This record gives sequence, structure tokens and C-alpha cells, in this order.
Amino acid sequence: MENLLFLDIIGVTILVLLVIVATGIILTRNLFAAVMLLGIFSLLIAASFFLLDAADVALTEAAVGAGISTVLMLSTLALTTDRESENSSDRPLAGIAIIFTGLILLYATLDKPALGDPEAPVHGHVSERYLNESMEEVGVPNFVTAILASYRGVDTLGEVAVVFTAATGVALLLGGRRRKSAAAGKKPRKAITIKHHMVPRVVSKLLIPFIMLFALYVQFHGDFGPGGGFQAGAIFASAVMLYAIMQGDEMAKAVLSARVMKILMSAGLLLYAGVGFATLFLGANFLDYAVLGATPVAGQHLGILLIEAGVGMTVAAALVTIFYGFSGRGNE
Repeated sequence: MENLLFLDIIGVTILVLLVIVATGIILTRNLFAAVMLLGIFSLLIAASFFLLDAADVALTEAAVGAGISTVLMLSTLALTTDRESENSSDRPLAGIAIIFTGLILLYATLDKPALGDPEAPVHGHVSERYLNESMEEVGVPNFVTAILASYRGVDTLGEVAVVFTAATGVALLLGGRRRKSAAAGKKPRKAITIKHHMVPRVVSKLLIPFIMLFALYVQFHGDFGPGGGFQAGAIFASAVMLYAIMQGDEMAKAVLSARVMKILMSAGLLLYAGVGFATLFLGANFLDYAVLGATPVAGQHLGILLIEAGVGMTVAAALVTIFYGFSGRGNE
């Protein structure tokens, strides 16, 4: 009982902090401060997910929401300005839209089942089978990984394809505009970097190997705990972005060029889809990994290992490709 009361106090505290931070984001005109507050907001959301025992979602929110998104928005500010436009003619209309959306969401929560309610609709379909039989059928202790990588492997393949398509679209758009600027004789703007600050450079050099090591841990520990290809790819990409910001994107591209990133991005998606076609070739359904090993469980382990590697490659390369696109963008 005391433990539940303590968790409730933490939950209410996080909720109050979320409201305060969201209010600060709305009121500030300094876009740099707004980006920092958005990063804090994502960290608080991640903490809230963790309290709800959604550790995989919390890790993803922390890596993507607080890490990658913050870096990308800072890169964008380096190309524009850190002050919001004084033109506020559309602010009342935006405020009305936000309030209306908020009221709809509050109304929707009235029919929301209680936390942990066994009669909730989400527990009335396939969840019971996933919880009770995934260990025997898939042999992976983390049933979240079993669901995403095995039972719903086709859905995850679609999500990886969306990430690949989005990054390719961004690369084509920014690359096309850069070529037009070069043809017009415009000199490219220097990429965002703080390499003239000694302390951050030294600290980042010490941290980056550990960040990459943690990415490998998350990649290969996804079968047993929170983690997997999406989270590992985002963490690995954050290490590359940190290196580019501290040392300059020329140094980062000397190690991992944009061409290499595009090859890895495609190779990851092809690896995932290739596993599916391999299962078809062996006489099973698409992405039914049971035929890949000596036993069905061994095949599931091998299949999940391969497709998670593909997910990690595509996600990491896609995020770094998007970052390269913004950081190397010239004056258009």
C-alpha cells in the first residue's frame, strides 16, 4: 500500500511538471528555450511510461523524443533563427484549436477503463495468448519483442519501410535544394558545431564510446528486456550526431559518409524483407521464422536476431541521413 501511494505521488508530480513545462513551451518566444523544454517534456513522458511498466516505450520516447528530435530541432534553428516571428495574427485561432482538441481528449478519457482492469477491451482479444503462450511458441522472455518481431512482424516491416521512405524523401528534398543553391553560386552555410568549446569536446569524446556500447547492449538485449532495433538505432544515431556537433559534420562524414548511411539504410530494409522471403522459400508463411532453425524456437531466435539487426541499421542510418541533410544545408 505504501509503495502504491509513493508511485501515485510520483505520478502526480510528473503530471504537474508536464503542465508547467507545456505552459512554458506555449509562452516562450525563444525557440531555443522551447526546444530545450520539449526535450524535458519528452523525458517526463518517458518517466511516466516507466511508471506504467511500459519500459520499452519509455526507452523509445527517451531516445527519440528527448534525444534525436532535440538534436534535429537544434540543427534546424542553426539554419533559421532562435526567435519566434512577431506576427501573431494566427495565435488566437491556434489557441482555439488547441483548447478544442484538449476538450475532445478529456471527453474521450471518460470512457477509458481503469489502469490494470482485466475487463478492459485490450485484454479481451489476443493479449492472453501472447502472455501465456509466447514463451513456448517464440522462446523470447520479453513478450513485447515476441509480439513486435514475430507475431506482428509484418506490421514492423511496414514501420521500417515508412522510416526508410521518410528519410529518403528528406534526403531528396534537401539534396535537390542544395544542388540548386550550388548552381546559383551560393556558398553553403557552416554546419552547426561547438568544437571551439574544449570541455564539451573532451566530455563527448569520453561519452561516445559508452553510448555506442549501450546501443549494442540495447540491440542484443531486446530478447530479454527493454530494447530492440528501434531503440538501439536511435541511440547509435544520437552518438553520431553528438560527434558531428562537437567535431563538425566533415569529421563525422569522414568516418560514416552520407553514401554509407544510405547503403546501410537500404541494406537494413532488404535484410528484414529478405528474411521473410527466405521463410517463403523454405515453405513457411512470410516471416514465420520457425523454419530457419533446427527447432521452431531456434528458428524464431535466429529470425528475430536478423530482423532486429535490419531494424537497427535502417533506423540509425535514416536518422543520421536526416541529420546530415539539415546540418549540411546551405543558404537557399
